[in-house]
Amino acid sequence: MSDRVRIGMITPSSNTMVEPITSAMTAHLIDQLSVHYARIRVTRISLERDSLDQFELDEMLGAARLLADARPHLICWNGTSAAWKGLRADEAICEAIQRETGVPATTATIAQFEAFKAYGVSRYALAVPYLPDVRDAIVRTYGEAGAECVSSRALGISTNYDFAEVGLDRLRALIRESDAPEAEAIVVVCTNLAAARVVEEMEQELGKPIFDSLVLALWHPLRMLGWSKPIPGWGRLLDDATRG
Repeated sequence: MSDRVRIGMITPSSNTMVEPITSAMTAHLIDQLSVHYARIRVTRISLERDSLDQFELDEMLGAARLLADARPHLICWNGTSAAWKGLRADEAICEAIQRETGVPATTATIAQFEAFKAYGVSRYALAVPYLPDVRDAIVRTYGEAGAECVSSRALGISTNYDFAEVGLDRLRALIRESDAPEAEAIVVVCTNLAAARVVEEMEQELGKPIFDSLVLALWHPLRMLGWSKPIPGWGRLLDDATRG
């Protein structure tokens, strides 16, 4: 088992999708890849100060220290807070994790921008479960990085646990309704949605890549670690493996 790739994931405490979906994506790779988890307390997503304070660096580092005991090759913050707080927030998390543990790090939001580069995407459609003002903050963050939102839909939910309760039919509709002809890709921001389960079928229906945060949070660590084996069934990102 010494050659097995180990990835550590930090996930929100109220998230019920990261572990089962990531486990499903990697189940057939049990002898080659293992994913390990630690949590920080997150219960609500909004732009209010108490919500933003959930993502404090000290909490991230506490989780990273625990994960480091499992000797991961990389640690990923499997959450999307920098999408509305600003990319620098995640860059600071990654720098601090590596400084504290010696383990390289990435995040779901950093992974999103790497996917934009890998696929040459500059115009996107946005699908989120969040409140409209959180959606607008995401559009600003992405815009500052050079990505233009041409269409968007937001479900208006703020309780993090409730994101996981959104059914597959509603997710299909959300993705479909967010799309626009000029969008080069559709971006689903949230790691507590089950959207990964419908990515492949919706890509076939809509004819363009769908970048789901939960899939991105596996894709980018694998890419950073030099993984080259396709993981079929979860859309173009993992099927293309380490494209770019």
